[in-house]
Amino acid sequence: MASVHESLYFNPMMTNGVVHANVFGVKDWVTPYKISVLALLYEMTTSKSMALLERRRLNKLILPLQQGPDLTLEQFLKTVEECSPRTSDAVKFWLFEMADRELKDMENFFATLPNPFSDSEAYKTSVVGLFMRHMLLAYNKLSFSQVYKLHKSLQQYCHSVSPPQRELSTQPSEDMELTTNDDTSAEQMDKDELDAGPLHQSDLRSDETRGPLSQKQAEYFLTRQAYLLKNDENKAMKPAKLQDELNNILKFNPDFAEAHYLSYLNSMRVQDIYISTHSLLHYFDRLILSGGEGKSNGDEGYGRSLRYAILNLATLHCRFGHYQQADLALQEAIRIAQEANDHVCLQHCLSWLYTLEQMKGNDSVVLTEDSVKMATHFCLPYLASLGIQSLVQQGTTQGMPPSKLLDALRSTDMMHWKQSLCELIEISLAQTASIWRMYGKSTMARQQAQLLLNMNSLEPVNFGVQQNNTEAFAVALCHLAELHAEQGLYGAVSDIIKHLRQQFPPHTQHSKLWMLCDLKIQFEKAMNDGKYHLAEPHVTAISALNSTEGLYRKAQLLKALNQTSEASKILQRLQRLCEKSKNTEMVIRVMLATAELHWDSSGFATALPLLLQALALAHQHNLQSLASETVLHLSFTQLMLGIPEQALALVQDVLESILAHGALVDKGRALLLAARCQVALAATVPEDDRLTAVEMAVQMLDEAASYFSLLDCKKRLRDVYYLQARLHHTLGNTSQRNKCAMLFRHRDQELPLSGSTVVNHL
Repeated sequence: MASVHESLYFNPMMTNGVVHANVFGVKDWVTPYKISVLALLYEMTTSKSMALLERRRLNKLILPLQQGPDLTLEQFLKTVEECSPRTSDAVKFWLFEMADRELKDMENFFATLPNPFSDSEAYKTSVVGLFMRHMLLAYNKLSFSQVYKLHKSLQQYCHSVSPPQRELSTQPSEDMELTTNDDTSAEQMDKDELDAGPLHQSDLRSDETRGPLSQKQAEYFLTRQAYLLKNDENKAMKPAKLQDELNNILKFNPDFAEAHYLSYLNSMRVQDIYISTHSLLHYFDRLILSGGEGKSNGDEGYGRSLRYAILNLATLHCRFGHYQQADLALQEAIRIAQEANDHVCLQHCLSWLYTLEQMKGNDSVVLTEDSVKMATHFCLPYLASLGIQSLVQQGTTQGMPPSKLLDALRSTDMMHWKQSLCELIEISLAQTASIWRMYGKSTMARQQAQLLLNMNSLEPVNFGVQQNNTEAFAVALCHLAELHAEQGLYGAVSDIIKHLRQQFPPHTQHSKLWMLCDLKIQFEKAMNDGKYHLAEPHVTAISALNSTEGLYRKAQLLKALNQTSEASKILQRLQRLCEKSKNTEMVIRVMLATAELHWDSSGFATALPLLLQALALAHQHNLQSLASETVLHLSFTQLMLGIPEQALALVQDVLESILAHGALVDKGRALLLAARCQVALAATVPEDDRLTAVEMAVQMLDEAASYFSLLDCKKRLRDVYYLQARLHHTLGNTSQRNKCAMLFRHRDQELPLSGSTVVNHL
């Protein structure tokens, strides 16, 4: 915002920091671009041979052209040509006729414009009629010298595009003063540059400093950009470019409250704490001073702005993680709202209060329940639904029965559809998909994600906005990407990530979701391939986005590199952090990784208490996927301790669930473990039964090899081929034995043994 203060200091309309005139007091003024729009309107009103379809397209184009910022002639003609090539040529002819001839030709053009007060299509109360009236009044107030400068600017405006090979030049050779006879200081403008893009095509806007926008242009610009930031951030201006436009607006009207608020929203996109706080405070200051509320002339309006300003400041600190400042601001907002008896503001404060407690890691169930009850009492369905969804989210971490949680979401969905709360419907579907995936039901998670992606939005769609850029859609697509990666469909994963990158560019607020998802998928792929040198950079990138995930991946990498002591230290530290934050899923994963370290160091028996504790946690929180993985670890431990019967029984208990919902690597591990249990049991049975058991184990290994091949998991394929070669040797299948031995040798050369063989790892 330094450029804003600088421009205010050198603003000729200010003396000692006092604004003497508001540039928005001038409703409109004549520019070469406005003359182009007038030529278009004249052609539309006088042409009788225009096709109906072309006229409809041009009619839809009139309002954006009038209220949008000025375009270069090339952009203007291109926009018109897309609707009607013949009209574009006629407009170009009119403009060059005025520019190439004398000043009287431009005077005659304004004289021949249809009178809005006469019987013409440009009726006096229509949008076109009001625009033409403003232009005629503004032109009639110009002095002769100003008309001359306007004609000179029109010449440069037109001749900048006449030679096709020349580049566009938007810098006029001299300034143009378009002022009225009443107040020259208020209406003096430096049109150093014409605007380089329409409001419906934000990528065509100019990067250089422009003159002031008219009131309608500024309001239209702010409204559209605010709408895009809310509904489709990808189509809004880039943060730096939008801030430049806002600085230009605030330079000529620093009391424009809406521009300060849009600056606040724009700064939140790039996590700029200074500018966002500065703009938010200025917004409410200007709102109070300008009387922007219905009761702002009295004490009630002032107090209302004050308490909502403090509430917004509290939410700002919440987003940036400044919990102490947020708590102080919330307490102040609650105090002022209680004094004013504003129940709606109190409900908003209460909802942010329990959100703040959740961010701190404290138990906020009681606060959330109170918020839901009071929101229902005061008929605030939006806040009540958000509270219920928050309760469901807390219930998943506390081990509540899934039936109760899903039933609560179903009841809120009915209210969403009745109230047409489209945003909450999307959030509910994304949350349901996350819950199903957490419980290990990948099929149901995939179904909910697809349902969200195929849902027709209830929101009105304007400006070509696509209603698939919210956080809920990003979460659903990330779930689909990870589910496809678990099944080895990396081509589909690449397409999903590519779409996410296009829909949520790196500068948008939800881009971190797909970035983290992509990094985790790339890390797992590198680990499966045995390319640990490629996995190491991903650990650093993951840590930058999520410290917990980064520590877990670092421990996995160190364990794979046989650096057990360093991995053990990281896992112990991570377990303490996760127990404090009540991240049960990560606690169980850390326990499983620690048990694997026990296998390599202190023995298999020492891992049993840890695995039993992990299994109890998984059952307590209904985490079926993690429970199945823990059972596999228990089964492998019992196999290594010489209890193959019990190990095989455990594997068979969870095999159906893993084959139905598990990832390919889990399916392959389960079948490989079941085959090894079968072979271990075959040593104690008669000869005929032994051969049958060995043949069954070979079939399981074939299926496991197909799963590992889809993932290109070289280390596990090497183990499978080793066991298959031994089993085919037992069965007397010499050709099959030699084939498996050759495949094992190839995998062994690609990935040499590093201390972890098929004997001592799962």
